[in-house]
Amino acid sequence: MKKIRPPMIIMILLIFTAIGIVAFYNFSNSNSKSVYKVVIDPGHGGKDHGATGASGQFEKDFTLKLSRKVEKLAQEEPRLQVHLTRTDDRFISSVDRARPKFANDLGADLFISIHGNTFANPDVSGTETYYYHWNSRSLAKVMHKHVVQGSGFQNRGVKKENYFVLKDTKMPAVLIEMGYLTHPKEEKEMLTEEYQNRMAVSIVDGIKEYLKLD
Repeated sequence: MKKIRPPMIIMILLIFTAIGIVAFYNFSNSNSKSVYKVVIDPGHGGKDHGATGASGQFEKDFTLKLSRKVEKLAQEEPRLQVHLTRTDDRFISSVDRARPKFANDLGADLFISIHGNTFANPDVSGTETYYYHWNSRSLAKVMHKHVVQGSGFQNRGVKKENYFVLKDTKMPAVLIEMGYLTHPKEEKEMLTEEYQNRMAVSIVDGIKEYLKLD
């Protein structure tokens, strides 16, 4: 029988030790938090109207209404603590980077910015999700999956973009373009209570899946 040399034994022990450390870290990391802080960012606000929809309504109103529904629904989850970057029709300047600063100062675990898209061609439609840092890509994929399934809109994919709300945040962050407000049919649905309630469920479900709360 061939003997195992001491250096090989040491190497094997080191490998098993490393595996044990990684397993312990993953377990403790996934179970250490009793409450997760999630920042929901209703895009635009105040004098910043955002997109003007096909019907003349503003993106800022759509994003706030949907964000409030997400906040209310998340209150039913004891391990989720949702914070909104704005709770009313308030202008938040992008110059001082107040939105990501709010999340960073809070020590948030996730940052989700909600938007409605716009394009010169009113035939363009669909949902797309953006991320910037590599550690936000998996969150973007999970959130996009839930939002596309919930809306039934065209899947325009997950994309990388250097929006400041994604670039300046220190936690996993995504920006979701829920649909095109400049597409008449899509906007009409996006402005309904039924759609917004459905999408609030999709967003919370995505958060829970990512954080492994189910």
